[in-house]
Amino acid sequence: MAFDFKKEYKEFYMPKNKPSIVTVPPMNYIAVRGEGDPNAEGGEYKAAIGLLYGIAFTIKMSKKGLHQIEGYFDYVVPPLEGFWWQDGIRGIDYSQKENFRWISVIRLPDFVTKEDFDWAVAEATKKKKVNFSKVEFLHYEEGLCVQCMHIGSYDDEPATVDLMHQYMESQRYELDITEARRHHEIYLSDARKVAPEKRKTVIRHPIRKVEQL
Repeated sequence: MAFDFKKEYKEFYMPKNKPSIVTVPPMNYIAVRGEGDPNAEGGEYKAAIGLLYGIAFTIKMSKKGLHQIEGYFDYVVPPLEGFWWQDGIRGIDYSQKENFRWISVIRLPDFVTKEDFDWAVAEATKKKKVNFSKVEFLHYEEGLCVQCMHIGSYDDEPATVDLMHQYMESQRYELDITEARRHHEIYLSDARKVAPEKRKTVIRHPIRKVEQL
């Protein structure tokens, strides 16, 4: 049975559809940075997704080739995720998607080193005849966050975010979105196959404890 991160780490991938506080440990990711409306045909975002999965499956299928990764175990490729922001805005303005900046990511198993990652980029470039130079190895420590499962359209996320922030404040936390800590989404539904009203997305915001006077 292949290791499934969603099932083994439910606290990070399958929260309830009501807000909760979580501390997220450091993780490594395959990452591609870009900007612009993610829905734009021929835009950077859709190209980035192809690059991410190209590397993700090269690493997953390495077990069948000459490059044997130390500590490798069979696993399900983790879900697509994204860190989002807009310059000059603390949070997200969903009415101005053309101003989005983002880092799209897929989690790497802990056994994948930077050297293994570099091998995968070279291997995918050679076999797929695609330029993977935008892909990077990203180490990210998210830390203390408020999160919630959002069910519905991406455009309806502000209502869930409002609930998260109300809960956060009731627990004496405050928002801590910075240049290093971003609005985070984890996509548990394939937008090409699932109706907008049924899509499941984990929304996560960085927080910090309110200092006592």
